[in-house]
Amino acid sequence: MAKRKPAAANIYTEKHKTGSIHVSAVELEESTDLRRWRLADDRGRQTWHYMSTDEGVRSWPQSTVDKYHLGLELDLPSLPRAHTPLASTINALSFFSNLQLEPGNWASEYGGPMFLLPGLVIAWYVTKTAVSKPIATEIRRYLFARQNPEDGGWGLHIEGTSTVFGTAMNYVVLRLLGATEQDERMLRARGKLHQLGGAVNGPHWAKFWLSVLGVMEWDAVNPVPPELWLLPDWVPFAPWRWWVHMRQVFLPMSFIASRDFSFPLTPLTKQLREELYIQPYSTIHFASHRNSISPQDNYHPKCILLRTINWALVNIWNPYLRTSSLARRAEQWTFDLIHREDENTHYSNLGPVNAPMNLLACYIHDGEGSRSVERHRERMFDFLWMKNEGMLMNGTNGLQTWDTAFLIQAVVEAGLAEDAQWRPMLTKALEFLDDQQIREDCEQQKICYRQQRKGAWAFSTREQGYTVSDCTSEALKSVIMLQRLPRFPTLVSDDRLQDAIDTLLTMQNASGGFASYEPTRGSQFMEYLNAAEVFGRIMVEYDYPECTTAVVTALSLFSKQFPEYRKQEIAKCKAGALEYIRKAQRVDGSWYGSWGICFTYAGMFALESLASVGEHYDNSVRVRKACEFFISKQMDDGGWGESYRSCETGIYTQHANSQVVQTCWALIGLMKAEYPDQEPLEKAVSLVMARQRPQGGWEQEAIEGVFNKSWWVSGVYCSEIGGRGMMKLISTDSMISYPNYKFYFPIKALGMFARRFGNIKVL
Repeated sequence: MAKRKPAAANIYTEKHKTGSIHVSAVELEESTDLRRWRLADDRGRQTWHYMSTDEGVRSWPQSTVDKYHLGLELDLPSLPRAHTPLASTINALSFFSNLQLEPGNWASEYGGPMFLLPGLVIAWYVTKTAVSKPIATEIRRYLFARQNPEDGGWGLHIEGTSTVFGTAMNYVVLRLLGATEQDERMLRARGKLHQLGGAVNGPHWAKFWLSVLGVMEWDAVNPVPPELWLLPDWVPFAPWRWWVHMRQVFLPMSFIASRDFSFPLTPLTKQLREELYIQPYSTIHFASHRNSISPQDNYHPKCILLRTINWALVNIWNPYLRTSSLARRAEQWTFDLIHREDENTHYSNLGPVNAPMNLLACYIHDGEGSRSVERHRERMFDFLWMKNEGMLMNGTNGLQTWDTAFLIQAVVEAGLAEDAQWRPMLTKALEFLDDQQIREDCEQQKICYRQQRKGAWAFSTREQGYTVSDCTSEALKSVIMLQRLPRFPTLVSDDRLQDAIDTLLTMQNASGGFASYEPTRGSQFMEYLNAAEVFGRIMVEYDYPECTTAVVTALSLFSKQFPEYRKQEIAKCKAGALEYIRKAQRVDGSWYGSWGICFTYAGMFALESLASVGEHYDNSVRVRKACEFFISKQMDDGGWGESYRSCETGIYTQHANSQVVQTCWALIGLMKAEYPDQEPLEKAVSLVMARQRPQGGWEQEAIEGVFNKSWWVSGVYCSEIGGRGMMKLISTDSMISYPNYKFYFPIKALGMFARRFGNIKVL
């Protein structure tokens, strides 16, 4: 286990006391000294720090964890070549245990989206937040590393095609951080942006941030009226009914837009006004571009209803009906809700999209030197992640609880949890989950529209504090698995386990399925009001097979230990959830996944949940169909490889190469289903073992995760395509990385194989 130096009281001062976002071009450096970066972990809160002095380097030595995430050479020995699955599992654990942090969790990049850094950097700029030279340098390096080599642009995510959103916004980031417009890479980016029609063809979120920066006029931004937050709760489209990410983004966005905040022109932003467009800035009629959008960005076109509403807001409501007193009342209520979000999350906020917006809202309302602004400035660095390519912005403030829970399950399922060698690692992991369980509901929960959370676990940390159905389920399973084994302490009491169940039981939808953060609160017809353009299926919560299956397996395990606790409610909940899972299965035996790629990911969880209630290959037609689907997709080398294009098309799409992580997902699903044929499983195990590195890990392959996913058929939202493949598909995706998947899923799959078929020689 890696030992971490406790975070010093002045760590943020050391990190940010020099430098500014206004970096002179003559000061630019291509990279920093990677040997000077350090990762701090304070009860799961992870922040990167640059040691600018030799004394800092000496007093805080670089650890194995630091070196691994920075891509530096590790001082770890090569391990004996594994010839059996169990030996491979032990080698993997030997490596991964070196990456455990002092609180008991693991660290990880959570990158992939290319639309996160722009909001942060623009918020820094307009709030006059100082940014150190090392951070500016490494953000530039990352963006250049992820520039599309073919056309010079950037896409929605790291594997996506170039868009106006990605290209315009990341171009602006590079300019704000000191890149010169004459840099050859910037010339190529600007050429691609102009080819796409310039920044006027960006989506709503891009136009919002460009208007904040002062390089676009607010006339180009479709309205985001804060008065919507004054609507009574019974109104079918009231914001409290929206998906939590949508409402927490719209909340500060509406406050900022209502104030018409635009940063005063500087020489740099004046220059940007000329670089971002294909005609002189002074000649652009921005109001005529409110609905202009490049086809590459227009994943979710605005319907005629929304366009009509926007026209009425701009031409009737704002000039004639919106009184100043109503506007002030709406602004005050939205800011009150912003403040509640800040306090309920210890200023971590829900995610990296609303956090910079909340910073700006506090800057406008409370002033530059206010406590709220300083707290936000400090917390922004929780989202930044340093790696060999440079510095990116994670999709949350980490995935600490998620990774830790799955590691525990992997070791238990591999049959190694009672091995004395791994007990210290697992005990620390259990201590982390004990510490991270949320012990109380939000203050004035109903007023700020928050879901019950007492007893739950968040995706990242307790401070972030958002209930997630599958995170709670996976953490609950992990705790029960360990605490029922001898020689492990009982840290999470029975009543706290029951608190988790109580919260999970509040989250089921009428369909029987489970969504992510809270039950569905509104109709799917609200998607007609979705103004984001780059994402669909974001206006309300939806049922997800992955979330539903996680809850089923958690309830099954819990009931074995506590058979009488809320027995009837749990039985009813499971029955509804299982009915949803069965209905969600497609004719070909597959399940569509919304949080991982794609059919492989969802199929693993579905088969695990069905196995937890006794459905296996020998007694279930649906399980046999699922197994046959998996086997039909096995590649010639024995592995599985599914492209992220499956998420976009709704049709299984083979990756060019087999993937270790997806091979393990298929293996786990098939073994949970008790698939009887050993040969294809052994072939897959052989592939996974053959790719293991000498120190026990695996190389990073293709991206693993996805979010904000839907398809639209002929302009109408569809939850299932079925057989209508000839209709036009319009896809919305953003891919996201889960780098630790390549450790704990192989550990689980290889260990399960050894337990089921014996620790036979495979290589």
